[in-house]
Amino acid sequence: MALFRAKKPAGKPGEWFYCIEHHKVEEGPECPAKDRFGPYATREEAQRAMDTAAERNLQWDTDPRWHDKGDRDDEDGPAAS
Repeated sequence: MALFRAKKPAGKPGEWFYCIEHHKVEEGPECPAKDRFGPYATREEAQRAMDTAAERNLQWDTDPRWHDKGDRDDEDGPAAS
């Protein structure tokens, strides 16, 4: 008799996820939360999950509000304090 039962990831039909472990779209979801992006409203949105993440990362990386002078690392190493 098992003391612990494996939990099935929570989700609903009609919610779409992208599994970064298996590189596939899931409805439901099937994989643990640590391995997926979502939920998305459509399968197509879930298929674009990696592109969406890359676009958002670029926006954050180039947003001047998140880079104060002296806080950035330059090519020579961390900024001196």
